[in-house]
Amino acid sequence: MRKVSLVVIMAILVLTSSLTSSKSISAESIDGLNKKINELEKEQGDLKKQQGNIDGDKKNTEGKINENLNEQSTVEQEINTIDEKLNDTKSKINAKEEEITTTNQEIEDLNNRIEELREEIIVLHERIEKREEMLKERLRAIQKSGGNMKYIEVILGSQNFGDFISRSSAVNTIMDQDKNIMEAHTADKLALEESKLEVETKKDEVEDKKVALEGQKEELVALKGDLDKQLAQKETLMAELEEEHNHLEEYKVSLEEEQAILAAQTSAIEKAKQLAQSEKGQLEQLAREEEARKEAERKKAEKQKTAQSTSSSPSPSTGGSGIFIWPAAGGMSSSYGNRIHPIHGGQKLHAGIDIAAGVGTTLKAAGTGVVVSAGWMGGYGNTILISHNINGKTYTTLYAHLSRMSVSPGQAVSQGQTIGATGNTGASTGPHLHFEVHNGPWKGSSSSVNPLNYLR
Repeated sequence: MRKVSLVVIMAILVLTSSLTSSKSISAESIDGLNKKINELEKEQGDLKKQQGNIDGDKKNTEGKINENLNEQSTVEQEINTIDEKLNDTKSKINAKEEEITTTNQEIEDLNNRIEELREEIIVLHERIEKREEMLKERLRAIQKSGGNMKYIEVILGSQNFGDFISRSSAVNTIMDQDKNIMEAHTADKLALEESKLEVETKKDEVEDKKVALEGQKEELVALKGDLDKQLAQKETLMAELEEEHNHLEEYKVSLEEEQAILAAQTSAIEKAKQLAQSEKGQLEQLAREEEARKEAERKKAEKQKTAQSTSSSPSPSTGGSGIFIWPAAGGMSSSYGNRIHPIHGGQKLHAGIDIAAGVGTTLKAAGTGVVVSAGWMGGYGNTILISHNINGKTYTTLYAHLSRMSVSPGQAVSQGQTIGATGNTGASTGPHLHFEVHNGPWKGSSSSVNPLNYLR
């Protein structure tokens, strides 16, 4: 919890010793009360000014909180937009990967087809070689027999018309066979070249398609990488904004606590002022009575012609070795000074002393004064603050981790009066009383002093 820096009130003590008509009343005591009333009025002015400062600080903090929330909203929208782009990019990457998988399958099928064509080519080559060999044999035979004239001799050598017809048909059949062989030979070569060209062209197209898909995928992956970086930056910014928002909210709460304490102190000042004014009225009345008594004694002395003198009462003694009593029964379990914090760790000033006291142990006011606040104070838990004015000087005592509080802000208390019970509330590792003494107003640890120097 942020320690509150306050101009704390100077609360006037309730005067516990009664003044009777037998006591000497001096103008000095009334002047002292007038001085205290003036000081209280000055403190009231300071508190009012500080309340204005806190109000301004609170408005400024609320403005920063609103700005932070607006920026969070903007960043959240940007994160949502990036998320949508990321999801769309991931979908496109998946689609490209599916296309690449399909293309790889096409390439594999084409490779298989090329392998089949190679086998067909081998068969065709063998068929072509056989045909070429057969044609060569035919050509050699024709060359040896003299060419086409042998066919004429075969026809003209017919014995009769029927033999002529038979020989003519045989010659035609042989010629048709040679023609068919040549046409088949040519067709096989042409089909082989066309199939080979078609498959190789198709393979080139598919491979080009694969290269294009791979390039598109790389672009999408690069885009995804950029989006991931943007998302990480936005998420980091969002985390920073949320942390800043938490700090601002904590600061706002601390300001509200300051306002509550200032309000309590304003009430305590007014009550102390009323007590001082009431006491001043009593003193003025007693002074008038004392003056009347002295005048009566003077007249009586004149009548008796006997000189009489008056004596004044001695000033009360503070007594003891300190100005405060121990607020609860128990021994000291932790002293004032720097130490390792038992909960948060790290070197930190322990701004008071700890008194080993079980839950419910009676808590007493260490001195006469006015209650400034009685309520929850962050890590202190249930806490009471009392302002004291002793010998013209202001002190503030703090009692923390309480299980019960039986006083309220603005209430006047006397030394030794029961004000509550010890406990284990707030940031506490076990039942005990945390007790602090502050010179002047309570300003957090900066105004604290070692309580042992002021305890009896």
